[in-house]
Amino acid sequence: MPKRGKTYVESAKLIDRTNLYEIAEAMDLVTKTAKAKFDETIEVHVKLGVDGRHADQQVRGAIVLPHGTGKTKKVLVFAKGDKAHEAEEGGADYVGAEELAQKIQTENWFDFDVVVATPDMMGVVGRLGKILGPKGLMPNPKSGTVTMDVAKAIQEIKAGKVEYRLDKTNIIHSPIGKASFGPEKLNENFMALMEAIVKAKPAAAKGQYLRSVTVASTMGPGIKVNPVRIAF
Repeated sequence: MPKRGKTYVESAKLIDRTNLYEIAEAMDLVTKTAKAKFDETIEVHVKLGVDGRHADQQVRGAIVLPHGTGKTKKVLVFAKGDKAHEAEEGGADYVGAEELAQKIQTENWFDFDVVVATPDMMGVVGRLGKILGPKGLMPNPKSGTVTMDVAKAIQEIKAGKVEYRLDKTNIIHSPIGKASFGPEKLNENFMALMEAIVKAKPAAAKGQYLRSVTVASTMGPGIKVNPVRIAF
């Protein structure tokens, strides 16, 4: 059993691990347990009653959180010609084509958080699949990162767009803001994310869809939210 730090132990005393908290109470607690010297990220972890190994049970999408994430993301755009100019005007941090792909391949360069690409550039980007894929950086039409409307994509990402997708254990992990947001804004971001996840329920999913929902700060303990209360 790993030894926990004093701050974590103090925060854990505020939590009843056997309890399923109401949403508002959970948001209040998660801000109180964020006691680090930096502004901790608040994360949501959602266990779903699906089997992601089957294509018809995949859950993936993206949403712009009402209050953003509290982090400004660096955006790399693969585009040429007018679309490259549009990306530059739209506020992309990096814009290019084959030369950026080569930089990633040869220099192990990853000074960006999100990759956007126009459809015609996917031949170039596709060659980076084994590099970008494991890092969750591969552009995808479902998340709005393969698009001709690069300006809109950049705007949404900068405004606080988050992508949600299942991991290998059928859990979705997503940030919903910073501890400094306070309970009310975190609550609104949380509800927006959960509504998107509920609406993305695959038709092939059987039984209870929301198996468990946990919120936690970067350094704090997990707080279980009552999934029955999450309904739209």
